[in-house]
Amino acid sequence: MKKKLTLCLAVLVCSAVEAEDVRQLAPLPAAAAESLRDQMRANLLTLNEIISLTVSGKLAEAGVLAEQELGNTAMGKNRKLPFEARPGPHMPPAMHAIAMDGHKAASAFALIAATGDREKTLDSLPTLTTSCVSCHFAYRIR
Repeated sequence: MKKKLTLCLAVLVCSAVEAEDVRQLAPLPAAAAESLRDQMRANLLTLNEIISLTVSGKLAEAGVLAEQELGNTAMGKNRKLPFEARPGPHMPPAMHAIAMDGHKAASAFALIAATGDREKTLDSLPTLTTSCVSCHFAYRIR
């Protein structure tokens, strides 16, 4: 049984490695790609903190964090960077639109969390990652 499981895992891993990546390439300048990767890592940490705060019942804190770090308030963080290091202007328009939808979703989550309604806040939690999933599913930068 253990040998069959190991063989199945090996086949799955090899299949995944050999599978063609059909996502659209978003050819960003190297500096913009680096900024985007840094931003995505920071967003993951923020999402993790928002989820932890929400589950702990700290809805107001979760909402404030969502707005400040991911919401409409967070747009334009890269304006201070040189143009070649800003991801947004170099993204395909549809990819950029997904990113803007993510900011809007985070602001909407923040408004719901601010009401203190735990059920509605928990129900809206998946909207925070919908744009992330959509973008990562459709686009790649290398």
